[in-house]
Amino acid sequence: MRIVFMGTPDFAVPSLEAVANAFEVCRVVTRPDAVRGRGKRLEPSPVKAKALELGLSVTETNRMTPEVIDQIRALGADLCVVAAYGCILPDALLELFPLGCVNVHASLLPRWRGAAPIQRAVLAGDELVGASIMEVVHELDAGAYCAQVSTAAAGKTSGELLDEVGRLGSAALVDAINDIAAGTATWTQQDETLVTYAHKIDKAEMRLDAVDSATDNVRRVLASTDAAPARCAVAGKGVRLMRAATCDDSVAQGHVLVSHGRVVLGCADGALEVLEVKPDGKRQMAASAWAAGLRGDDLAWERV
Repeated sequence: MRIVFMGTPDFAVPSLEAVANAFEVCRVVTRPDAVRGRGKRLEPSPVKAKALELGLSVTETNRMTPEVIDQIRALGADLCVVAAYGCILPDALLELFPLGCVNVHASLLPRWRGAAPIQRAVLAGDELVGASIMEVVHELDAGAYCAQVSTAAAGKTSGELLDEVGRLGSAALVDAINDIAAGTATWTQQDETLVTYAHKIDKAEMRLDAVDSATDNVRRVLASTDAAPARCAVAGKGVRLMRAATCDDSVAQGHVLVSHGRVVLGCADGALEVLEVKPDGKRQMAASAWAAGLRGDDLAWERV
């Protein structure tokens, strides 16, 4: 079976590897090199880097132009596989493949269609997150699915969950492709009454606030990313919380308890313990190291 694979970020790499190991990947389509991280240098997408390592042909494009569609048509592929490519696929592309086009979507559809399903699941306190192997159709993430896999979300960061779901989804993808090829895949239509949308995370949503519950603030910490970090000000200085957990300490709302290497922030209905931080302009460190520099009898924290 000849497959065109489309993907861009780290999440898609396990799926690319799994598909390349099991089938013939005749082309990998990914977004062009971009400035990534803090190096301010052009870097290939994780999918491009892996594709080149595997010796696969790569097309880089931000959108499906007629020229790109013609290139893909000439490949004579049987199936298209998409994993977080980052581009809307036109009907003219979807019609090229005799076995269709399937997507590894990082949610348990119909919950969390859209751009940030894992982060939205964490912010909402979902017990489970997962991946759906779904048919790509004209409407965003609206296709039927033929497989779903899940994992517990409690206490895991969105980055950890993306890695885990990416691995689970890659295994489910290979099984689904085999079923599709054999004509034995069972498709489940999404219940439109249960649909929720995972809109892109805004930085302002991730700001920690003493007027909110400890649980909501911890969920922000778990859901945070470099692009939308969970931040606040402690003793007047900005800091990103990398790890935190709710705790039973009694601390007044907006106040900070520093004791025996522990840092506890009082929230509206309880408290959270800071476990790892990255103070502005400094390296990431354990809360116990950070605590040594927090001095004063009446420390406070607030939204930034």
